[in-house]
Amino acid sequence: MSFRIAMALAAIIGAGMLITTQAEARPDVVGFRGDYSPGTIVIKTNERRLYLVVDTDHAVRYPVGVGRAGKQWAGTTQIDGKYLKPAWSPPSEVRRDKPSIPDVIPGGSPSNPMGVAAMTLAGGEYAIHGTNRPGSVGGFVSYGCIRMLNDDITDLYRRVSVGTTVVVSH
Repeated sequence: MSFRIAMALAAIIGAGMLITTQAEARPDVVGFRGDYSPGTIVIKTNERRLYLVVDTDHAVRYPVGVGRAGKQWAGTTQIDGKYLKPAWSPPSEVRRDKPSIPDVIPGGSPSNPMGVAAMTLAGGEYAIHGTNRPGSVGGFVSYGCIRMLNDDITDLYRRVSVGTTVVVSH
């Protein structure tokens, strides 16, 4: 192998390591105030951010996609289930808008909107979940679910358990 090829290969590998390092630097720990217990998930819809409260002054912050106009909600609930590579059955509202959608989209399918993991929320058809459409994170895009990048939902999934309190505010 020539010296130039070896140097080019080293540069490519180094750039890949830099990208990996930057990706691992996520999520951000930020200053956070509020009357929430450590371990609480707080979703601020207008910011399109999810916060996992660490202590009285800090939280882990993630970008999220949230409900589009007319599909947003607010309130307090809990995580009632955790699923890796979940299959997805579209709720009736989605089926009404998209009648040709399959009854079930298998887990792991590129067309499955749940991504790599989902945590269902008590009292409704909503979940905090990954997405196979990363460009949708940061927007007003869903029917009320909270979308996260797959790496971020994987991180959050590891940090919380069934029963975790989730507070959604505008």
